[in-house]
Amino acid sequence: MIRRIEFLVLAIVLVVAAFSTGQPFLFYLLYLAMLVVGGSYVLTRLGLADLEAGYAVGQLQGHVGEQLRVTYTLRNAGRLPKAWLEVHNPTSLPVAIPGRAITLGPRGERSWIAKVPLTRRGHFRIEPLQVRTGDPFGFFEASATVGQAVTLIVYPRIEALPMWRLPSANLEGSHSARERTLQTSPLATTVRPYAPGDSMNRIHWKSTARHGEIQVKEFDLEQTADVWIFLDLERRVQAGTGEESTTEVAIRAAASIVDRSLTENRAVGLTAFGHRMSVLPADRGGRQHLKIMQTLAAVDADGSAPLVEGLVTGLGRLRRGMTAVIVTASSERDWIRPLASLRSRGVACVVLLVDADSARVASDNRYRAPGHGDVVAVAAPAAVAESKALRYALAEHDLKAYRVVAGIPLGEQLAG
Repeated sequence: MIRRIEFLVLAIVLVVAAFSTGQPFLFYLLYLAMLVVGGSYVLTRLGLADLEAGYAVGQLQGHVGEQLRVTYTLRNAGRLPKAWLEVHNPTSLPVAIPGRAITLGPRGERSWIAKVPLTRRGHFRIEPLQVRTGDPFGFFEASATVGQAVTLIVYPRIEALPMWRLPSANLEGSHSARERTLQTSPLATTVRPYAPGDSMNRIHWKSTARHGEIQVKEFDLEQTADVWIFLDLERRVQAGTGEESTTEVAIRAAASIVDRSLTENRAVGLTAFGHRMSVLPADRGGRQHLKIMQTLAAVDADGSAPLVEGLVTGLGRLRRGMTAVIVTASSERDWIRPLASLRSRGVACVVLLVDADSARVASDNRYRAPGHGDVVAVAAPAAVAESKALRYALAEHDLKAYRVVAGIPLGEQLAG
């Protein structure tokens, strides 16, 4: 804007000087300026004429650690070249989508793919495509908006848990057995020849007709034990920043356990104690997986109520045969008492203790300048004492607990 005002003042001075003095040189400069300005204006107005542009987002959902692919296509349908075009997508993603400045010849076309790493979970917006052009002198510019805005949901990163095992509930059908069972269940795995004592309702008639002798079905026990995850998002107990903070480590652990449990055909429920308590009843299948991941993508450590209050409210939803998984960074011990009564109700319990000191150290190392070495973790004596007292209290009530350290793969820590 300032440059245009300066140019306008200069043009007025040139016109006044040319007509006041009558100097041919000043009139030559005036005609040249009119030619340059007029040509720049026409070039800018034609810069977006006969131009076709579009973009396509490869996916509207993804997990942290994946890449977003955005495909761009620009086509010049006219006979005049496009000397300069700037193309970019404004976005709320932590890593901006890279734009380009390109040139298109007559009837020319350009396509390219921009790759953006997904570094943070959450709901993000990708604005419509912005195409801008102008003249070489910067006097004028023209822009156009193409397409519509889209919303991208980034879910937490899921880590593989090959050795993770939930404690089996004291009910038939709570886990899959290696040996066959005499009870019938929906999990018919194979057939075998008839043996004396087999029930008539176990006969598989199609296999009997095919083999010419009586064949009976064999079954596995069905995995019916539900898992209910309690995610502590109290603001006061969190530590660290970025992907290695206690908040992100806890959410990542919850997401990984959800994925593993649903793969095992278990029904999974979720209670997240944030600013508002989010409760998803236990269910199976891909739809439940999507609902829980969408919830975990949106939650934040903004809760004010302590974990013990949430457990007193939420543990009443558990029924016999379920397994409760508590994910917390709290070092207090008052929330252990509500868990101690679960055994008498036939509910198993697992506690994941997210280590706050390791989250602080991992965050410091992440933002530390290269070449200065990693920060060494030195926990305060009071924090060490609280951690030991918490683990002792859990062991006293025979509650299985895992210590989750930031910066170490979750599958290695939950292998025991």
